[in-house]
Amino acid sequence: MKNFLCTILIIANVKGFAQTDSTTSALSFSAYIDIYYSYDFGKPADHNRPAFYYSFNRSNEINLNIGLAKVAYNTEKLRANLAFMAGTYTNANLAAEKGVLKNIYEANAGVKISRKKNLWIDAGIFPSHIGFESALSKDCWNLTRSILADNSPYYESGAKLSYTSNNRKWFISALLLNGWQRIQRVDGNHTLAFGHQLIFKPNDALTVNSSSFIGNDKPDSVKQMRYFHNLYGIFQITKKFGITTGVDIGAEQQSKGSHRYNSWYSPVMIVQIKPAAKHQIAARVEYYSDKYGVMISTGTPNGFNTWGYSLNYDYLIRDNVMWRIEGRSLISKDKIFEKYGKPENDNFFLTTSLSINF
Repeated sequence: MKNFLCTILIIANVKGFAQTDSTTSALSFSAYIDIYYSYDFGKPADHNRPAFYYSFNRSNEINLNIGLAKVAYNTEKLRANLAFMAGTYTNANLAAEKGVLKNIYEANAGVKISRKKNLWIDAGIFPSHIGFESALSKDCWNLTRSILADNSPYYESGAKLSYTSNNRKWFISALLLNGWQRIQRVDGNHTLAFGHQLIFKPNDALTVNSSSFIGNDKPDSVKQMRYFHNLYGIFQITKKFGITTGVDIGAEQQSKGSHRYNSWYSPVMIVQIKPAAKHQIAARVEYYSDKYGVMISTGTPNGFNTWGYSLNYDYLIRDNVMWRIEGRSLISKDKIFEKYGKPENDNFFLTTSLSINF
């Protein structure tokens, strides 16, 4: 990534490029680093936390969750983003991608197609249009991601048509995608996938979002259509107190051509308090039910049937530097966790991180 940034900076200063003030002012550079230490009291021998975690997933070692370098280009009619990343998040969440694709956070370009309306067509690799949590911890109320975030797309590739109303209260997009969290399609898969996003934000105190996915993430020979919807609301009741609540609901065909579906769902609620200028506290309660193992397979009678609770404290050392610590507990109906090599119903871990963005 260091060599990539140096190359971009050199290009930006060559004769003929830097002379155009409007072009150089449209360029922006940023970076983000998130170092963490997580201790799982189950003491996994291989230092891997349970397989349904895709961020902050290494135990009892100091590691990099995500390090990212980004260049963005924005004008009235054109926009583009290119960002590369490394870290344990990359290794876990993009394991299905090949080669250097594992290291792409986003790579997309867009064109405004209307003179009077804020109507755009964008194509490439994007952060997911699903959910209120991203891969970047600094943008989330909790240090670690909720179960529903870790088991729905963090990223996607394809094309989208989007519209933002003149008063900025409405955002609507329609997406054509390569699959469920895919840059490259699954071999043998030729099924188009679709999505939508609708955001209503009448003021700074309220955000309501509806997002969906319809598609098949398997080869066409064993095609199983998946239908998924995410709904959430962010309620900033005061400057110091906010609530986020949401739910994921999904269903997938039991087999090709079947009229029967395996379903899963997950509600979550997060409360955030800011008692002082540099201090933040957030508590989360969540539930995830996936009896048939569509997203999280356990091989147990009740499948993945789990409650989760967490509490984290953040200290803003500077405007761009944050230290966080979180305690998190999961309790499942079946013994799907391990402690000292033996099956258990519960799992508890502590995580702390230091993140810097510039």
